[in-house]
Amino acid sequence: MPPDISLTVLSLLCLAALAAGWIDAVVGGGGLLLLPALLVGLPHTPVVQVLGTNKSAAVVGTTAAAVTYVRKTPVDVWAALRIGLAALAGSLGGAFFAAGINSAVLRPLIMVILLGVLAFVLLRPAFGTASAPSGPVTRRRVLAAILLVGLGIGFYDGLIGPGTGAFLIVALSAVLRMDLVAASATAKIVNVCTNVGALTVFTLQGAVLWQLGAVLALFNLIGGMVGARMALKRGAGFVRGVLVVVVVALLCKLAYDQWYGA
Repeated sequence: MPPDISLTVLSLLCLAALAAGWIDAVVGGGGLLLLPALLVGLPHTPVVQVLGTNKSAAVVGTTAAAVTYVRKTPVDVWAALRIGLAALAGSLGGAFFAAGINSAVLRPLIMVILLGVLAFVLLRPAFGTASAPSGPVTRRRVLAAILLVGLGIGFYDGLIGPGTGAFLIVALSAVLRMDLVAASATAKIVNVCTNVGALTVFTLQGAVLWQLGAVLALFNLIGGMVGARMALKRGAGFVRGVLVVVVVALLCKLAYDQWYGA
């Protein structure tokens, strides 16, 4: 536990972890809330330790959400694990380079990616709300999912992390033609793999504040379980709506921090 952290800051970080777990379970992207909160709350902590601590909390909430989805809705676990193994390899590579990331580049990079996601979703109103077509997915699409979703997004998750869940959901819906609930369920399994891979590297580097991570993980776990149940109950339309709201809100927050923040 950082020696200079106050009870107020710790309480706010716990609330951020709770909200991040809920957001991550529904549409992904909870790290876009928790990671900036950690960067602000722990200004004197090296960025690599902030990233590692974020992963230690996120892996617990993501695992809880994945278990909830698998128990409540049909999921092609084998396909998800194949993509997840590729994502694990990608996240290991990304985490290896994460120590060289400067916090000054995080906001602009994430903003560009978020703008792309928002444009894609808004320009396709029916995206992810219709039922997936019947019949098996072609090998070409599965291979594309392994390379793009697995290796590509996995590398990003290990390197930076925030927004991975949202990017996974959009990519899985587009490549494998899943509705958003099925994509969200699959994304959670893949995201568990990427989190484990990245956390392994951060642990070997000694870049995890375990006591703080354990406290945040508890709140992230609660948020993840509640979010997954709500997504299953409300359906794809609810997931799409939350996705748009979250992306817009985060873009506004990041833009304010970039141009008007201290």
